[in-house]
Amino acid sequence: MRLTLKIWRQPDSASAGAMHAYDVDDVSPDMSFLEMLDVLNEQLNAQGEDPIAFDSDCREGICGMCGLMINGEAHGPQVTTTCQLHMRSFEDGDEITIEPWRSDAFPVLKDLCVDRSAFDRIIQQGGFISVNTGSAPEAHSIQVPKDAADRAFDVATCIGCGACVAACPNGSASLFMGAKITHLGELPQGQAERDTRVVDMVGQHDHEGFGGCTNIGECTAACPKGIPLDVISQMNKDLRHAMRKGL
Repeated sequence: MRLTLKIWRQPDSASAGAMHAYDVDDVSPDMSFLEMLDVLNEQLNAQGEDPIAFDSDCREGICGMCGLMINGEAHGPQVTTTCQLHMRSFEDGDEITIEPWRSDAFPVLKDLCVDRSAFDRIIQQGGFISVNTGSAPEAHSIQVPKDAADRAFDVATCIGCGACVAACPNGSASLFMGAKITHLGELPQGQAERDTRVVDMVGQHDHEGFGGCTNIGECTAACPKGIPLDVISQMNKDLRHAMRKGL
């Protein structure tokens, strides 16, 4: 396959960026999208040009580092992570536009790399539980209903990639935050901080500059782990309950 790539290049966070076009030949349909970018970077290195900076780590779809906007879609045309997107999803001769996540709360560091530490600060505000670490508890000392355990497990699959933010017209991180709040809120271990958790995390979300949720649903459509939209409803219920208690 021969492809034309239009890629956002930006030397650093303080400099202006622009789109640059590159031609890539001999792309195998079996390559992942990141392997295709590796091939382009080898080509740029051979030409003495600065390679394109992009994030990746596990390349197995479990860490969330690899997020890119591909032809205007978070992670590209398939509902998966960018590292698990394969070039068979494109046609010979295609022109592909590649950009970093679109969000003021995720400032560009270089090229396709963005700073997602805002997510870390949201987690720091409430993504924990208080436990007695003095001794190892009996495995079954805290019983969890099966439905609650399944629900907590399902929403805990959020990998924090940021696709929900990039896809949302408002730049909201409500799906990410709702997943984290619902995950702990479903478990008995998470009840001690349940009210303060939602207040603190929502407050940090707004402080970081993320937009508000208007239930458009683009977030869950782009989520590679299929986090359902109702975690946002659960988060809002928890927030109203906490506010009624004066927190």
